[in-house]
Amino acid sequence: MKKFVTSILATSAAAIGLFFAGAGSASASTTYTVKSGDSVWAISQTFHTTINSIEQANHISNHLILPGDKLTIPDGSTTHQATATTSHATTAYNSNNQAQTNNYNGSTNTTATQTSNNASSSSYTGSNMKSYVLNQMASRTGVSASTWNAIITRESGWNAGIRNSSSGAYGLFQNMHINGGDVTAQVNAAVSLYKAQGMGAWAL
Repeated sequence: MKKFVTSILATSAAAIGLFFAGAGSASASTTYTVKSGDSVWAISQTFHTTINSIEQANHISNHLILPGDKLTIPDGSTTHQATATTSHATTAYNSNNQAQTNNYNGSTNTTATQTSNNASSSSYTGSNMKSYVLNQMASRTGVSASTWNAIITRESGWNAGIRNSSSGAYGLFQNMHINGGDVTAQVNAAVSLYKAQGMGAWAL
């Protein structure tokens, strides 16, 4: 009986040790400096993490990052290691991880505000043109919002109704394949043009 109890204690100690080792690794992070042409999606793929974890850790709205920004990249590689412990250890880890996330963001209200901001950029309302366009282009092409901002500023100065009198190019992206359309139609046309020609359509 004594031997049996000793064995259980040893096994429990080993499981707890693995849990704390996993939790220690999960808190590790990397600092990354944004380069021209980067997007949150591409960075998340490079570091094997998620867009949401990067944006929450750095308080990013509408996927907007700029060259020179220093991002904290959370280490998501130990998720499976943490869940390999007992169910009690997993529950404790998840609770602790949630508490750390809430503390880092300041409060759960901050996270709710970010979610609300992202939702407000998912559809065009007439008063959110810039955030809507940049959010759509970044999420649908994988090219950073800062790059699209530079392109639109250069091409049209964010004038959705402008037309080039000599070439006939129209709208925010100065697209020569359309001759009209609202902001949503222009975004859809720009995404189609990107998929067909890449950044070469805007001489990049």
